[in-house]
Amino acid sequence: MALISFMINGQPWKGQVEAHETLLDLIRDKLGLTGTKKGCDSGECGACTVILNGLSVNSCIVPALEVEGKEVLTIEGLSRGEVLHPIQEAFISEGAVQCGFCTPGMIMSTKALLDSNPHPSKQEIRQALAGNLCRCTGYGRIVAAVEKAAKMGGDDLAGNDSREISDKV
Repeated sequence: MALISFMINGQPWKGQVEAHETLLDLIRDKLGLTGTKKGCDSGECGACTVILNGLSVNSCIVPALEVEGKEVLTIEGLSRGEVLHPIQEAFISEGAVQCGFCTPGMIMSTKALLDSNPHPSKQEIRQALAGNLCRCTGYGRIVAAVEKAAKMGGDDLAGNDSREISDKV
């Protein structure tokens, strides 16, 4: 066991982790943040995508020990209480949320992309989402949702202009 401390969704966390424990297991089992999904558990599907120090990563292959002193953002950290982030709104409005299992990872990859490239091309969007698998869609609506979120731009992507969760969720 080792003691680590890091920021998760803007809040400090300090606790014990085991040497073999992954960031995904820490997030889900110790922190109770179950929006990050456990899919393949081998870094292949992207369902567990979170943002670690500004980069999207597959949390199932990141040792929990490696987050010492770093910042982690999960899907739960995007919304502000009952107010959805504009990327979440875009996914809903474009119908890019079919079964929903891949959606948190897709949204986190989208956030990392738009943070680094606010106006990506369709090819750049597809490349950024290449590590996120979806079994329900043909990716058309997902790409449209990312394009819509990119068009919002500026403060909107920081979550300043989101509206409250509606009956659609």
